[in-house]
Amino acid sequence: MITNAIVYLVGFAGTGKLTIARELASVLNARVIDNHWINNPIFGLMDNDRVTPFPSGVWDQVDKVREAVLETIATLSAREASFILTHAGYEDDPEDRAIYHAVARTAERRSSLFVPVRLLCQEGELVRRVISPERAASLKSMNPEAASRDAKTREVLKIGHPNASTLDVTAMNVKESTAAILRHIEICNSAR
Repeated sequence: MITNAIVYLVGFAGTGKLTIARELASVLNARVIDNHWINNPIFGLMDNDRVTPFPSGVWDQVDKVREAVLETIATLSAREASFILTHAGYEDDPEDRAIYHAVARTAERRSSLFVPVRLLCQEGELVRRVISPERAASLKSMNPEAASRDAKTREVLKIGHPNASTLDVTAMNVKESTAAILRHIEICNSAR
């Protein structure tokens, strides 16, 4: 049993981060901290159609929620507890890089096994996934044009950590994706 681990799943909206995180959490006995569980206390206060971008000031408020969550994980959560965090992080966004570093620092403060995983998905599949009705309930973006544009012009956050891995989940189901990530976590844990 792997304990005191922080798994960081990063990928574009629609990649399947939360679906994979839930499946992985059941195997690792970990708590899932979905990006939208951090965003939604603020997003829920705004009128938005999940296609139109939020006003930029929203992100300062979301940052406060994230800081509180990470501080709680670092200082109040049980040492043996494991967490899986999801994040739609972009290589060209310095704030996304700062979020990654904040998560990595949290793992370091806890002396946790830290395993960042980049999830990639090809454009056509990403567009198909992003319009899934399940996303509406979580206030997630459902903009197929934005998903297509991101797949063509942007890159998922690159992570220069010794435990980092990249997994293309385009043709994988959730069980296959979870199994591949779990194998990588086990390798990282054995090298600890």
